[in-house]
Amino acid sequence: MLLSLCDGTSEINGFLPSEDCLASMRAMRALGVEVRQPQPDQVIVKGVGLRGLKGAVDALDMGNAGTAMRLFTGLLAGQSFDSRLIGDVSLSKRPMERVAKPLRLMGADVQTTGGTPPVQIRSVRALHGIEYAMPVASAQVKSALLLAGLFADSPTTIIEPAISRDHSERMLQAMGVRLRQSPLRVELQPPDRLHSQQMRVPGDFSSAAFFIIAGLIGAGPEGLLIQNVGLNPTRTGLMEILRSMGAQIQTQNPRSAGSEPVADLLVRRSQLQGIRVPPALVPLAIDEFPALFIAAACANGETWVSGAQELRVKESDRIAVMAEGLQALGVEHEVFADGMRILGRQAGPAFLGGVIDSHGDHRIAMSFALASLRAAEPIRIQDVANVATSFPGFVPLARSAGLDLSES
Repeated sequence: MLLSLCDGTSEINGFLPSEDCLASMRAMRALGVEVRQPQPDQVIVKGVGLRGLKGAVDALDMGNAGTAMRLFTGLLAGQSFDSRLIGDVSLSKRPMERVAKPLRLMGADVQTTGGTPPVQIRSVRALHGIEYAMPVASAQVKSALLLAGLFADSPTTIIEPAISRDHSERMLQAMGVRLRQSPLRVELQPPDRLHSQQMRVPGDFSSAAFFIIAGLIGAGPEGLLIQNVGLNPTRTGLMEILRSMGAQIQTQNPRSAGSEPVADLLVRRSQLQGIRVPPALVPLAIDEFPALFIAAACANGETWVSGAQELRVKESDRIAVMAEGLQALGVEHEVFADGMRILGRQAGPAFLGGVIDSHGDHRIAMSFALASLRAAEPIRIQDVANVATSFPGFVPLARSAGLDLSES
């Protein structure tokens, strides 16, 4: 999205051809940007400049991509043409007012459908910079406002209640946008232009998380080596949580991919201990909690999670759906409005066999696939097509790491 606004041609290596990313690519093409994909993991983007996007003929279909839906709302809020954003059944239930409300304060004309998609965005003369204190830490909302701020007539300042991911800020700075940052505050000066880039995308920590958990509960004596993992400090809350539970995770070969830190991770099977998850780490691990709940079920004693109400409004209600699955597999737990208590079992099987309904949520499906490493009987996971939204090739890669998975 950002490279499309640059002057000149840019190249991305390490592109993930997931359904979410491909939906974003199709949307940029519909907006008049030439995007080529010579290889599955390579993308060439011919930028049209900051003001060069053109209105799409049809609605832009975001599929299952909540990130794309929210970021495109910010990108298109300051354009001179109307846009309509739609998504699949799951995405059409996701809250969008958390983005729409601050964009309206900037002068945008954004209308949701009862607070959810479809989203209608009408052209406006100009956006105005604002200072906005976010009620909940959200990198998606922050990034949407930063994208809108590129088209504003004055600086845009965002204040967060807690630290969230900063990938957008790093990319914007690399492209020449002036940002003034402190730990919970970022101010963007509207640029005249963005500079093209040669970009290498590191391996996604949220995807690596499933194999980190797999290594901790099922690795052989040599451990499991996971290569080329992006270790942006705003993303690695899960690793801090797991280490406090006794996880043996060794960082090797630290390096950088552009402005992002990268390393290899050697994960060894560990004797995990239940803990109370520190609230400050919750926003930094929010996408990884389904996998963490599986680790907690394999730990000795109780693990308590609170302050994670954001899990209620993901692709599914991840607190309710994980609790349903844990119940089906015989794991003792207690559900709260903003989290869960899980009583783990370190010795012997931690899970019974059974049938899991993932409710079409990719992270739920992959998390319960990990449970098979410590299950007494086979686990059957239903409604798994959406795994391709974030992790195409998960099943063959998991098989190569030693998980006994089959598809039907």
